[in-house]
Amino acid sequence: MSTLAEWRGRLSYQPLSLGVVALATSAALVVANQLTQPAIFAADERDLQTSLIEVLPEGFADNNLLKDTLTLTGDDGKPVIVYRARKAGTVTGAVFQNGARGYGGELIVLIGVDTKGTLLGARVIRHKETPGLGDKIELAKSKWIRDFEGKSLESPPPEKWAVKKDGGVFDQFAGATITPRAVVKAVKEGMTFYAAHRQEILEGK
Repeated sequence: MSTLAEWRGRLSYQPLSLGVVALATSAALVVANQLTQPAIFAADERDLQTSLIEVLPEGFADNNLLKDTLTLTGDDGKPVIVYRARKAGTVTGAVFQNGARGYGGELIVLIGVDTKGTLLGARVIRHKETPGLGDKIELAKSKWIRDFEGKSLESPPPEKWAVKKDGGVFDQFAGATITPRAVVKAVKEGMTFYAAHRQEILEGK
């Protein structure tokens, strides 16, 4: 009888101990997450601010773009956050993201434009394209992405916003036409979005 009682005690003790350990571990994780969250958020903000400035000419803005935003609705019904650039309080341009489907999935392009709708810079900030082929859309791998600078919907005209294989003005990559085609599409649609919301972006509160 004493042996049976001992076993019963051990069996009830083990799950209780495990429960206490699990609870303590969970509490520690929650506390650690709360302590690190501000640092992670601050780091994300710094990275985003760096990316935003990268598609604008040096000295183009003197404001904190992260604090001057508008949220508009894109053609697909999804929200688009527009970051406005200012110089001495006057809006000088805007930065926003647009996406398109590439070979490996959706790619996201960050686009900077001036008040007239001229493209100041573009950078692919997220993609899943094939290394060695599609990744030439990255500035670190190729200067191709800089071909968009100075372009607008008037120069070249909309029908020329395509890769050369499709009758447009932009180069494609050997063996990877789908990727640059997707970037051109994303940038062109972004420019069209800006043209449709230009007044709202420049004057909106």
